[in-house]
Amino acid sequence: MQFVDTNVLLYAISRDPAEARKARRANELLAAGNAGLSVQVLQEFYVQATRASRPDAITHEQATGLIDAWRRFPVQEMTADVMVAAFETRRRFRIAYWDAAIIEASRALGCAVVLSEDLDTGTDYDGVRVRDPFATP
Repeated sequence: MQFVDTNVLLYAISRDPAEARKARRANELLAAGNAGLSVQVLQEFYVQATRASRPDAITHEQATGLIDAWRRFPVQEMTADVMVAAFETRRRFRIAYWDAAIIEASRALGCAVVLSEDLDTGTDYDGVRVRDPFATP
């Protein structure tokens, strides 16, 4: 199982022709069925996907429908243990708290890989490695 960051979900719904390749890749990753998510990722998706200033914004109903569908994947809750671990990861690796929370939610789900173009690809956070799923080989 690979942990999917918010940007993958946002590309999956993108209608921007400039993002067509990333949209296809994001949908391939989700169709593979081995994704892990977190409540944080789903919340971030909702906020960004429905943002009025987004050129291809979707409605509340569309966003919540997608979130309901994606709940078929394992979804890590934000627990006190995940939060405390994220505090330590933030301090140790000097990254933003919200990025550290992604890393620790991934770890809590047992995912060794986080798929994200927002985090430093190739970085290993004590056994959780970041990979940019959109990077060309």
